[in-house]
Amino acid sequence: MTYRIRAHHGMCFSYFQGKGYSGEFTENMWAMKEKLDRNPIVVLLDETDDVCSHCPGNRSGKCTNGASGTPSGKAKEYDRQVLALCGLAAGTQIRWNDFVNAVQTHILSPGKRREICGGCEWDSLCC
Repeated sequence: MTYRIRAHHGMCFSYFQGKGYSGEFTENMWAMKEKLDRNPIVVLLDETDDVCSHCPGNRSGKCTNGASGTPSGKAKEYDRQVLALCGLAAGTQIRWNDFVNAVQTHILSPGKRREICGGCEWDSLCC
């Protein structure tokens, strides 16, 4: 099975603690984490993915977690930066563990996470 994963979710899963936008979202996040722990091939995206499928801000496949329910460019920018720092592109197929290692090596270990998503509403959980 191949899963569709937003690039910035490579950081989110590193810090996930069971909190989220809704109970349904959190349950899906746990389920996705379990699936990803099996090291499947994932397709990296800069748009809504299998995690977003249960987000209350997902409106017909578009992220609306911006101001007043408008489409959010914030998440797309997070994706763009993660892909760039990892030397990858949207549409790349990669083993989950290889992607996690790239995120760790190029973003988390050098302390670049806050530069990318320090303005995220979940930032306080990512310590």
